Amino acid sequence: MKLLVVSQYFWPEGFRINDLVKTLTEKGVEVDVLTAKPNYPEDRIYPGYRALGCQREQWCGANLYRIPLVPRGAKSTPRLVMNYFSFIVSGLLFGPWLLRKRRYDAIFVYGVSPILQAIPALFLSCFKRSPVIIWVQDLWPESLAATGYVRNQRVLALVALLVRFIYRRADLLLVQSRAFVPLVTSLAPGKPVLYYPNSVDQAFCAPSAVALPDIPALDQGFPVVFAGNIGVGQAVEVIIEAAFLLKDHTDIRFVVIGQGSRRDWMREQVELLGLTNLHLPGRYPVSTMPGLMQKAGALLVSLTDEPIFAATVPNKVQAYMASGRPILASLNGEGARLVKEAGAGLTTPAGDAKALAAAVLQLFQMTPAERDKLGVNGRRYFKNQFAHDMLTEQLIEHVRAVSESHRESR
Repeated sequence: MKLLVVSQYFWPEGFRINDLVKTLTEKGVEVDVLTAKPNYPEDRIYPGYRALGCQREQWCGANLYRIPLVPRGAKSTPRLVMNYFSFIVSGLLFGPWLLRKRRYDAIFVYGVSPILQAIPALFLSCFKRSPVIIWVQDLWPESLAATGYVRNQRVLALVALLVRFIYRRADLLLVQSRAFVPLVTSLAPGKPVLYYPNSVDQAFCAPSAVALPDIPALDQGFPVVFAGNIGVGQAVEVIIEAAFLLKDHTDIRFVVIGQGSRRDWMREQVELLGLTNLHLPGRYPVSTMPGLMQKAGALLVSLTDEPIFAATVPNKVQAYMASGRPILASLNGEGARLVKEAGAGLTTPAGDAKALAAAVLQLFQMTPAERDKLGVNGRRYFKNQFAHDMLTEQLIEHVRAVSESHRESR
């Protein structure tokens, strides 16, 4: 089987698609990846790469084809827009040339924001006569409106038209949340839409095999760990408020590991409010995250109180479950439902800092055995519902079925 993966983001950037490609190659799938020059979340091109020109390399058995990209830049909306569109333009201009001698059973789009990155894949499918599978991770234009990046209704309406155009030209749409199914189906009537959740590498289920960075806050008291992107959608203000409410509980400390557009704001609030119980150690290599998470007293996931985020399951929910630590879910909808169904932790309404602070106290006051049981429940649920190897096999079957159906219809 030969598969082309189209994704603006790829290794050494830390995204789920990396683990998936690695395992696909291990299972005998021949994988090419059309991707950009790595620049997320650093906002600048990584050392060893250059913004201009095309580059080829190999990674874990996959052939990587990197196309030119305008780096994101720091806190610059115009640069971010240029970043998104430069991948589309580069994909249209350079993709057919780079892949001119390659043939594929299917083209697979890793559909994180922006979903517009699927446009080069659709263009390539015309040349390759290959079916297109899109794995929808974020809902557009809803996520644009919810995060406040775009407020102009005409622009949002135009984006909705583009998304409808993209979905209707795909052969199969996979969605990371069950709640996405009716929303995506409404934009692509008649197209097959299947639930295909995220997972994480098996390393999250095992004791850490790598040296861990020294983060003193993780080795003292009861650390509540948030790990991942620190952005608008993550509602990090609720973490600040909860930390303020619990500032007199000196054994409880919040440790926010990661980077993003709201990290500087959080640092300002820590200084302004004198929060000695909130730590922002920064971003660390993905390989260290399983071990760092396993040090947590509890793992925190939060999302903004918006309808679109109630339909979303943050990938960190699966990572937290695999880590075997209790989960504090400050969110609504599907993500909270999974935590409850698994019996993996406590849930509170999105944006409710008082409820979150009370839940932190409740976990803190549990016995170690009670907290361990929550962690065991989460890991068991992960292995039954989200195991990486099981889901990779499912994807191979999806690709095979779509490819066979496409050949029969020609």
